[in-house]
Amino acid sequence: MTTDRPWGKAVVIGGSYAGLVTARVLADFFGEVVLVERDAVDEDTGVHPGAPQGHHAHALLARGGQILERLFPGLREELTAAGAPVFDYGEGIDFLLPVGLAPRHRTGVRIQTFTRDELERRLRRKVLALPQVTLMPSTRCTGLIRDASGRATGIICDPQDADPRELAADLVVDASGRSSSLTDWLGATGTTVPPKRTVKAKITYTSMNFDRPRESDPGHPDFYVAYQMLFAPGVSRAGVMLAVERDRWTCSLFGFQDQPPTDDKGYLAFAETLENPHLAEHIGRRTAQEPTYRYTNADNQWRSYHAVKDWPERLIAVGDAVCVFNPVYGQGLTVAAMEAELLQRMLRRHSASGRLDGLARGFQKKLGRVLLGPWTLSTNSDLMWTPAGRPLTARFAHWYNTRLFHVAVKDAAVWARFVRVVNMVSSPAVLFHPLVALKVLTVTHRRT
Repeated sequence: MTTDRPWGKAVVIGGSYAGLVTARVLADFFGEVVLVERDAVDEDTGVHPGAPQGHHAHALLARGGQILERLFPGLREELTAAGAPVFDYGEGIDFLLPVGLAPRHRTGVRIQTFTRDELERRLRRKVLALPQVTLMPSTRCTGLIRDASGRATGIICDPQDADPRELAADLVVDASGRSSSLTDWLGATGTTVPPKRTVKAKITYTSMNFDRPRESDPGHPDFYVAYQMLFAPGVSRAGVMLAVERDRWTCSLFGFQDQPPTDDKGYLAFAETLENPHLAEHIGRRTAQEPTYRYTNADNQWRSYHAVKDWPERLIAVGDAVCVFNPVYGQGLTVAAMEAELLQRMLRRHSASGRLDGLARGFQKKLGRVLLGPWTLSTNSDLMWTPAGRPLTARFAHWYNTRLFHVAVKDAAVWARFVRVVNMVSSPAVLFHPLVALKVLTVTHRRT
């Protein structure tokens, strides 16, 4: 421990994206940070079995990109050098809303597209290069250790090639994803967690990477993303195609209660049923492709750790170990980055006194407030697929969004506001500004 790093050891359960960005923050405050990962990963690993969505299209929203660049200076430039494009959201996306094409105008919101594989590999290399960080790969965590006061003091590890052992820590972080056992571990030691909140999505994703024309090639498109969004109840098939590093497209096709095929002929046929023709056009042109993957476990899940009254000191949970979103809204990577930023702010405040006690409970409560907005957006949309029992909030949001889309396709300024909200750089309140609300309430449109 030093004045720069006032605490001894932090242990992070899970070495995927959320664990990596959290470890990066912890390395500024702890003399040692141990990443415990069940898969056999190293500094060259990108996607691995513990990241089940890794082969599908990922969106790092503008807010997430800003945070990552602060945590990993130069990351955007490195990804650009690998061929991951940076562009204005309004200019670079051919975005088909349920009521028509969005305006292709500058919004001032710049994003970058790449594969999860490329992002995670580069983050892992950067994190493991930090002298404070060590990796324990091929190691399962089987339990939480607590002292007589209930404070977390470490975890029980079960390495693949060694006997189980205890790993002591000043702070334990669960970043193990949706398969986290933390609720069971807490229950075994007398801490009750409220029931998990689940909103079914019933959406299947089928994805592949394939070759993309270079800018100098004939047929090079004037967009970096082609997108058709799902929208209940009328648009039950959709898809997105992202320009990614090494002159490739990543394409994900979505179906509500409808599984996009994994065979080549069926995959193209499904894309041909979409209203945005660019996906089928480029799938049909492909001359090289990578394996096709399907993902069906897209439900929204929230473990309400913020509501636990006797939450243990020295224990925090982040990422999908707390809240899982339907991936179609592209929120997961950005929300995990926001969580890391929140932890960084709180550790700075606590480092002034050198006291860790009080951090964990405060963090989980603040995290609950961070999650409320993206959770509401995701679940309100998914609830509209259910014919009965739609809550009033979901019905109002759907009604307002439908009218908003009719305005946005004709009004680039309103579209730009929507883009800023979607990318989490503006509050949803900007969509209810009197000038916008008046347009939304008076627009004439057909029923969607």
